Amino acid sequence: MQSHSEFQTPPPGCPAHADGKRVPLHGPEFAAAPDAFYDMLRQYGPSAPVELAPGVQAELVTDYATALHVLQNPDTFARDSRRWRALNEGQVPPDSPVLPMMMYRPNCLFSDGADHMRLRQSVTASLARVDTHRLSRHVDRVAAYLISQFSSRGRVDLVADYAQLVPLLVFNDLFGCPAAIGDRLVFGISGIFDGVDAEKANEVLTEALLELVALKRRSPGADITSWLMEHPSGLTDEEMVHQLVTLIAAGTEPTQNIIASALRLLLTDEKYAGDQGAAGLLVDDAINDVLWNSAPIANYGVHYPVQDMELGGTKLPAGDPVVISFAGANTDPNLSTGRQMLSKRAHLAWGAGPHACPAKDPALLVSVLAIEKLLNTLPDIDLALPAEALTWRPGPFHRALEALPARFTPVRPERRASAASGTTGQTAEKDHGQDGNGTQRGKWWSSFLSWWKV
Repeated sequence: MQSHSEFQTPPPGCPAHADGKRVPLHGPEFAAAPDAFYDMLRQYGPSAPVELAPGVQAELVTDYATALHVLQNPDTFARDSRRWRALNEGQVPPDSPVLPMMMYRPNCLFSDGADHMRLRQSVTASLARVDTHRLSRHVDRVAAYLISQFSSRGRVDLVADYAQLVPLLVFNDLFGCPAAIGDRLVFGISGIFDGVDAEKANEVLTEALLELVALKRRSPGADITSWLMEHPSGLTDEEMVHQLVTLIAAGTEPTQNIIASALRLLLTDEKYAGDQGAAGLLVDDAINDVLWNSAPIANYGVHYPVQDMELGGTKLPAGDPVVISFAGANTDPNLSTGRQMLSKRAHLAWGAGPHACPAKDPALLVSVLAIEKLLNTLPDIDLALPAEALTWRPGPFHRALEALPARFTPVRPERRASAASGTTGQTAEKDHGQDGNGTQRGKWWSSFLSWWKV
C-alpha cells in the first residue's frame, strides 16, 4: 500500500512545495492554472491531499474511475457532513469561507439512505412540473432586459452584466419570489459561492428563504416552492429552506459559469467560427466543450468515508472529507484515447450516482437560450481584450471567469427599458452595487419586474 508521503513533493513553484503536504486550492495560483495543479496532484495517485481553505483539509479525487466509484457507492462514502471529524473536533475555523458550502443542511445534498430518497423525490417531482415553454419565454424576457441595460453602450462585461444575472433572475421566477425577497437571494447565493463575507451572505440567504416559505404557506402559487410544499414527503419549514438553498445554488452558479465559459469559446476559439446557420449547433458544442474541459463546478461532491479504509492505495480515515474533482476526472489522461468517442452524458460535470445534479436540464436550457439570445441580438459582439488576459475567480469549488469584457456596435435603447428605469443602461449599472451592510443597493429582480410591467 502506498501513502502520500512516498510520493515526491510538488514541483518548485507550487505553493505546496515548502512542506510537501497539502496543496492549496484557494489561491490565485490555482485559479490561474488548475490543469497544471491536477497534473501535479496525479503524482500522488487517484487522490491527493489538498487544502480547500486555510485550516480546511480534504482528499481530492482526480481519477475518473475512482471518482465514479465514490459517487456510486453511498453506503461506503456518505454525504452527511455531520460525520466531518475535523469540524466536530473544532479544527475548522468557524468563519471559514467554505463552511456555507460544506456544513450540514437537512436537504437531499447532505443526506443518505431513506432520508435522501424522501428529500430527493420531493425535488425531482417538483422540477418535473416546470413548464419548459414557460421557462423558455422567461429566459427570453430576462435576457432581453439585461441586454437592454448595456446595448446602447457598445461594451459590456458579459460576466457581471449578463452571465451572473440571467440564471439568478430566471430562478427567482421559477421559485415564485416577490421583488424584495428575490433581491436578497441574488446577494446571498452569489456570496456563498464567492466565499466573500460568506457568513453574512448565508445569513441573508437563509432569512430571505424563511420569508419565502412563510409567504408560500399562506399563498401558494404555480412555482417550485409551492410544489415542494405540496409533495407527500411533508417537508418541514427547515427542510424547505435548505432544499431551496440546494436547488437555487445548483441552478445558478453552474449555469452562469457555463454561459460565461461557452461565450469565451465562441468569441475566441476558431473552431467555433461557423456560419449563422450553424449557430445553434455551435452553442451546443461549446457548452459540451465546457462541461468536459472546464467543468463549471470544478471540485465538490464532498463525501465522508463511513469507516477507515483505503482508496487506490491511500489510507482514508473515517469522517475526513473526500472531494470529487469533476474537472480533474474529466481531463484524466487515462481517458485520452477514448474521450472523443464519449457521449455528452459521460462527463462528470453534473456528478453521477444517487446525488447527480437534479437541476441539469433547466440549467442547460437556460444556458443555451441565453447564449443564443445574446449572439442573435448583438451579432458582431467580440472580445475586448486578448483571450490570454482573462482571469478566473479564486476558490476551490468553481471554475468561473472574473470578467469577460466585450464590445459591439451600439444599439438604440428600447423605449420600454428607459421608461421603466428612468435612466440609461450605464447609470443603472452603477447603481447595482452593495452598501455597507452587505445588501444590494441595485435591485436587479425588482428592476426587472418593473421593466417587464411597462
